[in-house]
Amino acid sequence: MKLIPLPAFKDNYLWVLHDGQRALVVDPGDAQPVIAFLQREGLQLEAILVTHHHADHIGGLDAVRNATGAVVFGPAREQIPGTLARLEEGNEITVLGRRWRVLDVPGHTAGHIAFYCPDVDGTPLLFCGDTLFSGGCGRLFEGTPAQMLASLDKLAALPGNTRVCCTHEYTLSNLRFARAVEPGNQELIQYTQRCQERRDREQPTLPSTIAQEIKINPFLRTRMPEVAQSALHHAGVTSQDEVAAFATIRQWKNEFQ
Repeated sequence: MKLIPLPAFKDNYLWVLHDGQRALVVDPGDAQPVIAFLQREGLQLEAILVTHHHADHIGGLDAVRNATGAVVFGPAREQIPGTLARLEEGNEITVLGRRWRVLDVPGHTAGHIAFYCPDVDGTPLLFCGDTLFSGGCGRLFEGTPAQMLASLDKLAALPGNTRVCCTHEYTLSNLRFARAVEPGNQELIQYTQRCQERRDREQPTLPSTIAQEIKINPFLRTRMPEVAQSALHHAGVTSQDEVAAFATIRQWKNEFQ
């Protein structure tokens, strides 16, 4: 299987997974790069996976569906145009001969879902939309801090070698904030250097892994003493529960320059 991040817009990735004949695409916000890639590689698009309703994730959906006849799988509780199989946690689908579990991960949007396959060429694979980024997480446009924390806990519980296919190249910006939260994290410092080297070579920083994110992502580390203490200091309070600490870190990121 080949896993390809197709660049789109300013910083989106439209993920394509293919076996040399059949393909799936995730969140086709722009149809042109998807259709061009399929034609260039001689691939038949079997399925389109949609994680949530934002325009940069579904803007090209109709064009890709009409051009390929691919079946569309998307969230049960979001407004996605056209005909699709509406999914929620507990559902499983078969695409490219592999079973994919659907996970409910509300927070960024109210009905956001993710797609998880336990074995793609020997390692698990996660398409998580805008819920989890490398070094960060999505803004809370529709959900609550408690919902997003629970969603991130769910993803963090996946096997450590799970490849994390986020949909934006936000990594360096996220890591700059992460270092403000946890300046003494040596793993974070080293990861930042590796990611900077990749961007200097015009390569994606993604996919990451769950194990890597647990070591460096402040939104998966809000219960760690160093991160919790940074949240207390930033909020100017002496105590916070875990949801409040997460909310503090998220608001801090919103305002971070």
